[in-house]
Amino acid sequence: MLDLFRLESERQVDVLTSGLLQLETSPADADVLESCMRAAHSVKGAAGIVGLTSGVKIAHAIEESFVAAQRGELRLGQSHIDALLSGIDLISRVANPALQRPGSPASADRADVEAVLAKLGHARAGRATEESPLVVVGNGAVAPAGDPDARKTENARASREPAPAPERSLRVSAHSLNRLVGLAGQSVVESQRLTPFTKSLLRLKRRQYDATKIFEDLRNHLSAHVVDAPARSALADVGTRMVDIQSLLADRLTELEAFDRTSLVLAHRLYDEALACRMRPFADGVAGFPRMVRDLARTLGKDVRLEVAGESTLLDRDILERLDAPLGHLLRNAVDHGIETPNERTAARKPQVAVVVLEASHNAGMLAVSVSDDGRGVEFAALRSAIVERRLTTAEAAESLSEAELLEFLFLPSLSMKGSVTEVSGRGVGLDVVKDMVKQVGGSIRASSRQGEGTRIDLLLPLSLSVARTLLVEIAGEPYAFRLAHIVRTLKLQRDEIESLEGRQVFNFNGRPIGLVSAHQLLRDETPPAARGELSVVVVGESANTYGIVVDRFLGERELVLAPLDARLGKVQDVAAGSLMEDGSPVLIVDTADLIQSLENLIVTSALHLTQRNSDAARKRKRVLVVDDSLTVRELERKLLDNAGYEIEVAVNGMDGWNTVRSGRFDLVITDVDMPRLDGIELVTLMKEDPSLRSVPVIVVSYKDGAEDQRRGLEAGADYFLSKGSFHDETLLRAVVDLIGGSDS
Repeated sequence: MLDLFRLESERQVDVLTSGLLQLETSPADADVLESCMRAAHSVKGAAGIVGLTSGVKIAHAIEESFVAAQRGELRLGQSHIDALLSGIDLISRVANPALQRPGSPASADRADVEAVLAKLGHARAGRATEESPLVVVGNGAVAPAGDPDARKTENARASREPAPAPERSLRVSAHSLNRLVGLAGQSVVESQRLTPFTKSLLRLKRRQYDATKIFEDLRNHLSAHVVDAPARSALADVGTRMVDIQSLLADRLTELEAFDRTSLVLAHRLYDEALACRMRPFADGVAGFPRMVRDLARTLGKDVRLEVAGESTLLDRDILERLDAPLGHLLRNAVDHGIETPNERTAARKPQVAVVVLEASHNAGMLAVSVSDDGRGVEFAALRSAIVERRLTTAEAAESLSEAELLEFLFLPSLSMKGSVTEVSGRGVGLDVVKDMVKQVGGSIRASSRQGEGTRIDLLLPLSLSVARTLLVEIAGEPYAFRLAHIVRTLKLQRDEIESLEGRQVFNFNGRPIGLVSAHQLLRDETPPAARGELSVVVVGESANTYGIVVDRFLGERELVLAPLDARLGKVQDVAAGSLMEDGSPVLIVDTADLIQSLENLIVTSALHLTQRNSDAARKRKRVLVVDDSLTVRELERKLLDNAGYEIEVAVNGMDGWNTVRSGRFDLVITDVDMPRLDGIELVTLMKEDPSLRSVPVIVVSYKDGAEDQRRGLEAGADYFLSKGSFHDETLLRAVVDLIGGSDS
């Protein structure tokens, strides 16, 4: 019974809280007064049944206040609203001590109850100081309290409008719902297995028809010859049986096709209904936010109203639960950081009451949630100073950042625009929590602001954590799925669009070079195959960490039911979950964040293979490795030799060069001398000691041009020694041609 009372009180407290917030702006709203009075009456009755005397007393006092307001004896003002909200808080503590508000005691003792009752009594006693009593007579209309027809009108309206019957609800565990959705998804997959079986029967029907025609031709041929009676009888019997079989097969095929369609429709309906059981309206998760914004604003001496739009938008209950803390952070941030004080708003010629809007909607199969305010907006000069002060970037770099780039820093931990720590903010904790949650569920977040006009935070999230819209790709003959929410873009890339930079393959994407890597190495631990024709590329990541993943081919979009991997497997690298395709075959869903981390680890260890370009031109081009720690020198030599027709790869130091030259086939190595980790002389020595690399010619290019330096290089095994200070383009090209010939020879 106590559990039932707890559930009942939670529902009614939400009704009372939202109703009081509406009455704060529309104190004469008859419908809201009626619903609040009924809610208080329901709580009183439920508390009486379970024997909670304190709950009965508080609910009765609240009910009396609403009845007095309905009779026109009381017009609810600010003091009444505060007293009633205090009573509602106490009812919550009476019903469930574990759900206390921060800073409040864990339970309600007699002193608390008496204090709240006294507060409610004082509020009602002070009604004479309020405005003249009015009677609400319908649809928000009011009449003087002395009007004898006022109560008759209101009573008649109430008798004509019976209260709607509450919808029945059942308590179902999350585990049971998850299993139900999983089984429903499996039923969809199993129902689709009939389709290939039906197609096979259709092929059988065609073959049987062909066999019947062949038999008829045979019988016609034999009829021209002398055939005994038993043979003619047997032929006629076989012909009849074949016709019967053809008719029977056609009938059964028709029935199977009808059953296939029906079972598929029923399976999809079952899945949709099971999925709908997990969906809840957005309003269920945000009911407490208007009260929170009101209380916080009053604490800070501000006047703020929260408007919630899209309350009926449906989303997965898991997403709704995960949104609670992030939205709380965003709303507190808006009230504390964004909204000005009343004096500031008056000076800026803004309305006295600030507005924060919380909105939810469906957008291209995703959930779009935004929090916006009409406050002061982000002060970009102060944000630049805060970024530099916390050494997140240099002052020169901060000045060159755009407003959009500056706003990205707001989501970093420990960054706060507050000059001092308060009970509400100042510790730099909040927006980073929001971004972490968004990443965990596979969404994205974006901030925008106009100084003096307000700030807006947009979240784009999946509608459900049990179903994902994905792009299916093929890698080494196996299907893999990328969540659409994690994909920046998909494209077809020509081989001649690939360039080499810093020892890595890149291509131009939106005006900047981004890295290119084969999915074979990342997901299959295989050497990338030779590329033929166009490359299918999935672009993932964000900002500076954007990469192109080369896959074998695109298989199209699919909506997949997510199946968590067995916990005994632990965290499988680069894999988030599994699923089943229509034909029952398994598919792995890629963990994009993990994949990017794996890619960056390969870059750090210089273990990243290059995508091979298998064309006649690529096979003919001679390959040259340029090793130099100077970006300017590397790019100069790379462009010079690339324009001459050679295929160039670069390494950023001696150790990188040593790893690269061992992992590929090169016709020539050009190296600097003075480099970190491993200098050029040591690199040449290692190459000449390796039997497989001993025959590869080496050109040493150094700023040092003394006889001793040349002697050291040539003694180590170098075939050419050039000085950076004296050689020209023709000098280097002549040396290359002398050693390995022209690019196409």
